[in-house]
Amino acid sequence: MTAAQYRGEMAHHGGQAAEDAVGRHYAGLGFEVVAQRWRGEGGEIDLIVRDAQRVVFVEVKKSRSFAAAAQRLSRGQMTRIYLSASEYLGGLPDGQLTEARFDVALVDGAGAVRLIESAFDGG
Repeated sequence: MTAAQYRGEMAHHGGQAAEDAVGRHYAGLGFEVVAQRWRGEGGEIDLIVRDAQRVVFVEVKKSRSFAAAAQRLSRGQMTRIYLSASEYLGGLPDGQLTEARFDVALVDGAGAVRLIESAFDGG
């Protein structure tokens, strides 16, 4: 295995661990994790969770600090998530009328989770 392959493998496992931690965090808040790494035509959504009121699309960002993790979210990613979320909502009984929210979950180097609810509006 090359050094680049090793780094890629470590990043994949680190991302998976961060998504798992965020899923547990939402579950502790009473949400049900309905999809992890859901892939639509527009791209991938890290987590989709729901409670009785809404569906929440979650982008997970991991870095050494919360600030560094927050800086990893780009406008292009927000657009991709919005398009994929629209596709996902289209398959639900209430379709685009389903109440939805877009959160960002930040995970720091110690594995702590910080949620930013309604982090972007999809516009």
